[in-house]
Amino acid sequence: MTSRLSGRTAIVTGASSGIGLATVERLLAEGANVMATDVADHDGAPSERLRHLVHDVRDEAGWDEIVAQTIAAFGGLDIVVNNAGVTAATLVPLAETSLADWQRVMSVNLDGVFLGTRAGLKAMAERGGVIINIASIHSFIAAPGTGAYSTSKGGVVMLTKVAAVEGAQLPRPVRVNSVHPGYIETPLVANRLAQRPELKTAIEDKTPLRRLGRAAEVAGAVAYLCSDDAAFVTGTGVTLDGGLTSI
Repeated sequence: MTSRLSGRTAIVTGASSGIGLATVERLLAEGANVMATDVADHDGAPSERLRHLVHDVRDEAGWDEIVAQTIAAFGGLDIVVNNAGVTAATLVPLAETSLADWQRVMSVNLDGVFLGTRAGLKAMAERGGVIINIASIHSFIAAPGTGAYSTSKGGVVMLTKVAAVEGAQLPRPVRVNSVHPGYIETPLVANRLAQRPELKTAIEDKTPLRRLGRAAEVAGAVAYLCSDDAAFVTGTGVTLDGGLTSI
């Protein structure tokens, strides 16, 4: 493994499982310091380059504290990965979606990403840095029963583009990009597919690469976007879906 991120410090939200956990592991492997946050306590022990904090991304004041503790622990902040996300409890049509479920999804998936993006732009304005927002292929393709989720992720894409334009104008540029996973083997996707067991086979059959993606593959794309290899990449999205949306 290369050390493209040696000496840099990242905050990763939703870091206790799935894409978030894989991202923490990849950034550490590439030399970064990582503040891993989640609403749940983390079982893993901290290390010289890894700390864990309990954090609800919807908590505005909590973001100030996370940034402050990260800088205190590692001396700076260079990367923010806004990964935390939720889906509706069940797949239901818009006509049957409650306002409470809609607002819960929006508050985490869009409000939380806004707060993390804003915190990153403020903290890194004088030193430069990178913000990665985890969106979804459902940012740009519709599926029945995913109204709140898809709408929130579509909002993340435009938020990313605006933040990228503004981040480029800061004293030291902050690059902002989004990552659009397809169907990845994570607890979030497993929960959704459990409601429709036949769907997993159908997805694999339709996907040109004939399988679900792996969290580590998404983490690899995040690491690339965080590195100097992507120094001229901002305001764009990287799709990892095995070719599903190419059909």
